[in-house]
Amino acid sequence: MERKNPEQRNRVSATFKAGAVSLAFLIIGYQIALFVHRTSVERIASLRDHPDTVFVVDSALAARILSYSGSAVRTAGTETRADKSAARAGGQSYAGAVTVRREASHSETVKRVREETRRVESFSFNPNTVSVPELQRLGFTEKQALAIDNYRAKGGRFRRRSDFAKSFVVSDSVFRRLEKFIDIPLVDINSADSAALDELPGIGGYFASRIVSYRKELGAYSYPEQLMDLPHFDREKYEALADLICCGAVRDSFALWSLPVEELKKHPYVRSYQVARAIVLYRENNPRSAWTVDGLASAGIISSETAEKLSRCAIARPD
Repeated sequence: MERKNPEQRNRVSATFKAGAVSLAFLIIGYQIALFVHRTSVERIASLRDHPDTVFVVDSALAARILSYSGSAVRTAGTETRADKSAARAGGQSYAGAVTVRREASHSETVKRVREETRRVESFSFNPNTVSVPELQRLGFTEKQALAIDNYRAKGGRFRRRSDFAKSFVVSDSVFRRLEKFIDIPLVDINSADSAALDELPGIGGYFASRIVSYRKELGAYSYPEQLMDLPHFDREKYEALADLICCGAVRDSFALWSLPVEELKKHPYVRSYQVARAIVLYRENNPRSAWTVDGLASAGIISSETAEKLSRCAIARPD
């Protein structure tokens, strides 16, 4: 067997060392590349909760809102129906245009990394206004989130939490996790316009208009059941939407103990000149301590049914 001379052995040893060093650098380089990639991914993931956003003027949305609400532009110090509709659509209305908040466009790489690092979160949300990126944060895939957004774009509304559960992209397990976080604002019958009232089940254009008109007659609704004062608005119709409505604060209480006859007779619970005149005479001939709704009923000025309704109204105290 031929022995290698020292020179040959040294060459083999040097080649081995060079190979070992190269392999070591390769491993280190690979680890550094993995570290840089992982750090980049973590950085992108850390920014996921605060995505870059842009504000764009959506003239098409403005046209739809203005056509739907019948409003034109904002006037100084006022809020138009278009403003309210824009708010429900996720934007703000200014002079016939709607400014909409949207996520800025991102490269496919960023989208992929965000999807791969996406965490499932649970937070309060309104399914009628929550954005597609926020739906993804809640655990929906992009396809599922877009399906929900498309349903809303076609006029679909989630009136109750149970409505959200009926969506074909919302599984039972996801709904159980998110149910307590669903926050759908009640419709305030003291501030809602006809368009918002029309969206309530069983209302439609006719009753929406009557609700607004009756609100003007009352000054404000004091309790939701006053809707049943409307002709053909029975208990069944009321109970179908009772859990969807509320009465906001009444700014101006009914001045029962100070209004003159001509103003008193306009109130739905007075209606006639004779009753209004009798209330004024009652005030003039009784001490302030007797100025009560029960006192009017005891004097035979109003019926017990009217007294029951009137006693639940916001009535200004005697001066």
